[in-house]
Amino acid sequence: MSAEVFLLKSKIHRATVTGGDVNYEGSLTIAADLMAQCGLQEYERILCGNMANGNRWETYVIKGRKGSGEIVMNGAVAHLGKKGDLITIMSFAGVGKKAAKKWKPQVIVLGKGNRVVETRGI
Repeated sequence: MSAEVFLLKSKIHRATVTGGDVNYEGSLTIAADLMAQCGLQEYERILCGNMANGNRWETYVIKGRKGSGEIVMNGAVAHLGKKGDLITIMSFAGVGKKAAKKWKPQVIVLGKGNRVVETRGI
């Protein structure tokens, strides 16, 4: 039996896609300050869901310019959404079963201009 469970670690909810680049090799660019607020690390594996069309994909994070609000779909992922779509970005962590009982993910909810309008677990 496993000594850990996989729980939501970080979440950015209602992020507005600001651009896309199909010629880039892959990933999702996220403004550095948004990453820091919810505990995402550069190159961390993420799961994304597009609220506009239901598409879901896995990729990794690359750091965007601090304060820019940028959320950019890169590489093949750029075909799964477009500028203006709302997406949810999630990462997960293995947590010991004892610690899991008190676990709280770091969640930020974004509004206009990808500015934080709500935080949870932070």
